[in-house]
Amino acid sequence: MKLLRQLGIILGIALLGELISKTLSLPIPGNVLGMVILLILLFLKIVKIEMIESLSNFLLGYLAFFFIPAAVGLIANLDLLKEQGIAILTICVISTIIAIVVTGLTIQFIKRWLKI
Repeated sequence: MKLLRQLGIILGIALLGELISKTLSLPIPGNVLGMVILLILLFLKIVKIEMIESLSNFLLGYLAFFFIPAAVGLIANLDLLKEQGIAILTICVISTIIAIVVTGLTIQFIKRWLKI
């Protein structure tokens, strides 16, 4: 019964995110909005970690299985990857470098701003 209640909380918040996204025609996917709502509810202590901890740990334990559809999608588009592989790899490397640089600059800015 405990896991069912935890599943209800998580699915309810995910559904709320989907409803808000569709109702307001937001460019943010409903599942992302649901995670933001869950984060806010956790910060505000409306939802306590203990209320979803068991199911969350279970889902994290089997996280690799959630990547199977993505891997199947990659295999299904193997021809496209062969044709555009270098371009995709280049974009991944450049975007990773940009993300690292922007993160570092942001941390430096915040440290200077907070005088840490």
